[in-house]
Amino acid sequence: MKYRTLGKSGLRVSVVGVGTSQFSGEWGRDYTQPEINDILLAANDNGINFIDTAECYGDHVSERLVGEAVKANRAEWVIASKFGHWYRGFNNREDDFSPEAVRVQLEASLKALRSDYIDLYQFHSGKSEAFMRDELWTMLDKARRDGKVLHLGVSINSKNPLDQVEAAGTYEVETVQLVYNRLSREPEEEIFPSCMEQKLGVIARVPLAKGFLTGKYKHGVTFPKNDYRSDRTAERNERDINEVEKIRREEVPDGLDMARWALAWCLQHEAVSCVIPGCKNPDQVEKNAAAANLSEFVRDDHPLAV
Repeated sequence: MKYRTLGKSGLRVSVVGVGTSQFSGEWGRDYTQPEINDILLAANDNGINFIDTAECYGDHVSERLVGEAVKANRAEWVIASKFGHWYRGFNNREDDFSPEAVRVQLEASLKALRSDYIDLYQFHSGKSEAFMRDELWTMLDKARRDGKVLHLGVSINSKNPLDQVEAAGTYEVETVQLVYNRLSREPEEEIFPSCMEQKLGVIARVPLAKGFLTGKYKHGVTFPKNDYRSDRTAERNERDINEVEKIRREEVPDGLDMARWALAWCLQHEAVSCVIPGCKNPDQVEKNAAAANLSEFVRDDHPLAV
């Protein structure tokens, strides 16, 4: 495993982390505690120390599963969570970034994680009007001074609101989480330059494009109703599959697993600190971790290497 600095937070994180939105039960299946224990044990064995979760991956479901799994070695992990939503059922979230609501969400997250603190607490894909609310950050600053939150970040939505990134310094935000993968390169235009100028850590989520960059999905693919990807149109699926096939032919070295290549591809950008792919089992964790060994992409001389 290789490690990088998560921006000016100074946090040392593995370049491959564990994304946990699938633990919510909204990716077509539910998970048991023993399954999560095995997944995170495999992550630890492979040098992974970074876990990203959220208040609304289920009603704190993902956080509870993670918290139980890591309670014996909590200090070995950098845990990131998020705030701003109430879970109202499958694929249904209610925004609420009021200081009072976030205070309640924070306490619930700490309880679920079985921890006295959250390493990185992130504004979760909200509108800029909510982000620019001084009262919210005053409350979060107090939580930080109380030791409940160590660092603050923002997880921006797929519209890539540049104004939130550019206002990071105003609110002492140290990291930016965003969608970045070989099919979604929009952050390269304006977001990444701003992050580098401000020395913000960048966490790339959805690095496998919801599984499409593994190359496993074929023409005509459909998703079950209990999988949040079921709302994707057939046209979008076909467009992505056609693009993935072209990338495999023209960019992926012969004999190299495409998923491993796709993760390493994200990590070659000088702005990116880490990627947080999801995983369904220990075998996938091990394969994800192996992306750190593609030296032609994950360079030892990367500007964020530690």
